[in-house]
Amino acid sequence: MGIGIEVLELLVLASALVAMLARRMHVPYSVGLALAGITFGLLHWGAAIPMPKEFLYEVLLPPLVFDAAFHLEWKDLRQEIVVVLVLATLGLVVSAAVTAAGMHWLAGWDWIGALLFGALIAATDPVAVVGAMRDMGVLGRSRLLLEAESLFNDGSAAVAFSVLLLSGGTAGIEVMTVGKSLALVLGGSLLCGALVGVVAWKLIARSEDHMVETTFAMIAAFGSFLLAEKLHLSGVLATMTAGLLMNNLLKHDALSNKGRSATDATFEYATFVANSLIFLLIGLQEAQRNFAGMAGVLTAAILLTLAGRAVAVYLNCVLFQRSLLRVSFRDQHILVWGGLRGALALALAINLPGTISHRDEIISATFAIVAFSIFVQGLTIKPVIRWLGISTIDAP
Repeated sequence: MGIGIEVLELLVLASALVAMLARRMHVPYSVGLALAGITFGLLHWGAAIPMPKEFLYEVLLPPLVFDAAFHLEWKDLRQEIVVVLVLATLGLVVSAAVTAAGMHWLAGWDWIGALLFGALIAATDPVAVVGAMRDMGVLGRSRLLLEAESLFNDGSAAVAFSVLLLSGGTAGIEVMTVGKSLALVLGGSLLCGALVGVVAWKLIARSEDHMVETTFAMIAAFGSFLLAEKLHLSGVLATMTAGLLMNNLLKHDALSNKGRSATDATFEYATFVANSLIFLLIGLQEAQRNFAGMAGVLTAAILLTLAGRAVAVYLNCVLFQRSLLRVSFRDQHILVWGGLRGALALALAINLPGTISHRDEIISATFAIVAFSIFVQGLTIKPVIRWLGISTIDAP
């Protein structure tokens, strides 16, 4: 069952009103929206509203990923690319391994379920944190590392998730099979993103109509995602590739000034709507899910996810301790506490095949961790930023 147009309009209306109220109360709007969703669910106002996985994964996710990639400046990123790639690859492996091992030994999950959970929950979504940093005027390395690492981290998590599904399924996982699947998913996804991005860029370069330019950019976002998914690859990595590639190609005046403004405004609005719907739906689903008898599993999942993130960040940053790329402990703390979970983790969890063991527990644990990150980490990030002195050091 999907979401009807009437329900969609009501959700967007509620999102706008809650966002206005959250801004007046100086609360991250993601927190306000999730809280509103829980309230609606407890009052049974939205008990019949589903969270269709196709709508969440194929409609709401692509503009979020593309927008983040499209607005990531290479001239800023290239100085930090080594740190970002290490954290998004080795860091993700460490984080997923810690979480998976803990859920296997403590919760009794089999390895394939635990590994899939470790991979999907390693995907970070620092929407509330970046919003708080913008409000506080933080423009320095802390914000750049958090945004860039989150984007590449999402791509790595999505690839790891796809590889595990392709190579493992319900059977055992072999190293050779994993290697072949990794090469296929990584190479294929990058190729899909590059192909769609270059075609869209060439079409944009032939037009001077800002509406047409914006349309091609939107097609690139969804086209790269859907093409990769159709081929059983990673839509997230493909869309990220298209966004990053187009952002650099379009520096050569292919996109007119009016087209740039229109594209930025369109994706800014699409991102707002997508995030708003996701957080509202998260709240509604939280209120409806039955967590009875799962306190131990959920607590373990939350603590292991935090531990995995901490080990990944602190351990990998040691590699740069004696170099010019050294990451300060202040920035490391922000990367750990600012590594919220959100849309991608939830979309991947809901997309798990029914044949995966512990599927329902994985989805419930993912909901619980997303809720924890929104309400606990999201609400405390501003005091943490002030306590670390980041706003006064990095602000212009």
